[in-house]
Amino acid sequence: MGGDGYTARLAPRWRRLLVAGSVVVSAPLFVLEPALLGVAGARIVAVLLLAVQAAALWSLDVRPRAATAVVLLVSAGFQVLFPAFGPGVAFVVLCTYAWLRPAGEALPVLGLAVAAVCGPALGQQRWLAAGLWLGACLLAWSWGAQARARGARLVAQRRQAALEERARIARELHDVLSHTVSVMVVQAAAADDVFDINPAKAREALRRTEEAGRQALAELRWFLRTVREDGDGDGDGGPQPMLADLERLGQSVSAAGLPVDLVREGDGDVPSAVQLGVYRIVQEALTNALRHAPGSRASVLVRVGGGTVLVRVRDFGGVGPSPGKGGGQGLVGMRERAALLGGTLAAGPHPDGGFQVEAAIPVGGRV
Repeated sequence: MGGDGYTARLAPRWRRLLVAGSVVVSAPLFVLEPALLGVAGARIVAVLLLAVQAAALWSLDVRPRAATAVVLLVSAGFQVLFPAFGPGVAFVVLCTYAWLRPAGEALPVLGLAVAAVCGPALGQQRWLAAGLWLGACLLAWSWGAQARARGARLVAQRRQAALEERARIARELHDVLSHTVSVMVVQAAAADDVFDINPAKAREALRRTEEAGRQALAELRWFLRTVREDGDGDGDGGPQPMLADLERLGQSVSAAGLPVDLVREGDGDVPSAVQLGVYRIVQEALTNALRHAPGSRASVLVRVGGGTVLVRVRDFGGVGPSPGKGGGQGLVGMRERAALLGGTLAAGPHPDGGFQVEAAIPVGGRV
């Protein structure tokens, strides 16, 4: 992998085409320079140069720098011995090398190519040919570098898309399980506290724990269906939670030991994606309150109007999650979810005590 994060590979069939092409392109030597080839040893030199060039091209993918240098030197040798022979193969190899390797590594090879291709023409005082070869070198290198840049850009886009998808899955998984697991922990702790002195209350807490566990399993099944590649789920995992489910959420948190006052104001058509986002934000905020403000109470305000859904969740005794101690992932997820919907979210201690989360999400946002 190069410094730009992109790895280019030359397929075996393209190597075979390069080798065969170099032989075909070099074959006119035996027609263009019949007199010189009649000189003793000239034919042997030509055959040897062709063989060396073919071998270098075959190893171009394994040793690109050495193979490119050998091909360029062979091209220079051909031009010295056979002035009528042009450096066509050299341009192809230079373009290929600029595609295989990052620009920082390809630039020195460009200098070698200019020297190897233009040098013999300059020595033979063929000024026009030297100028043409120089332009061809620059063009070949540019084509290869542009092809590599396009490939690197596509790889970066795919990598970014994969990271965003991983973040989305992590956020959804956190939202799906965090609340119900937190309720299970609280209820299990409550059952343990009263197990000896009030078995009936302990059993009630254990039943709530069982219900929360079943809910967690159902939500996890639904979540796994949403991320399956084949998307052929049977659809029995239940619909995604909406604003109408906030009352049930408040009751669940209240039963776990954090009384919740839910107020909904306004009315209007709210897209399902915004409703789901609002539900998840309220769910996560109440889950944090359940963890960090046990024995306190919480208030939830959801106001629809003016093209915006305002969400305000406050507890009256908590200090909020502590990012420095491994917490705060819920806050990150809430901010990301609000941003994806085109909204904003602020969270922090309330001036009158407790912790507050407030989000404003446009009804016509990015849904």
